[in-house]
Amino acid sequence: MSLAGITLDKLLIIAILAAVLIGPERLPALAERLGTLVRGLRDLAGGAKERMREEMGPEFDEVDWRKLDPRQYDPRRIVRDALRDDPPARPDFRTAAAASAVASVTSLPRRQQGPMRFDDEAT
Repeated sequence: MSLAGITLDKLLIIAILAAVLIGPERLPALAERLGTLVRGLRDLAGGAKERMREEMGPEFDEVDWRKLDPRQYDPRRIVRDALRDDPPARPDFRTAAAASAVASVTSLPRRQQGPMRFDDEAT
C-alpha cells in the first residue's frame, strides 16, 4: 500500500483531531482495534496471493502486475492521447461501396430471354 500523499504534518493533524473528537480514554482501544483490522487485512491479502501462486503455478511470477495496476490509467491522459491522434482518412463513397460486401445491381445474374421461371412446388 502506498502512502504517497500523506505527509507527517497531515498525520499529526489527523491524530490531534482524533484525540479531540474521540477522547483520550477511548483512543487507545480504537487504535488497537484499527491495528488488528489492518493486520487482518494484510494477512488476508497475503493468503490470497499465496493461493493464486499455488493455483497458477510458475505463471504467477511471470505476470507483470504493475501493468495491470488500475491507478496507472489516467482518463484525462487517455482522452488527450485519443484526441491528439489524427483521425484515419475517410475513403470516398465509391471506394467504400466497391469494398463493401453488399452486391450491386450490376453484379446480379441477368435473366435470360423468355418467361420468368419460378418453382411451382415452392409455397
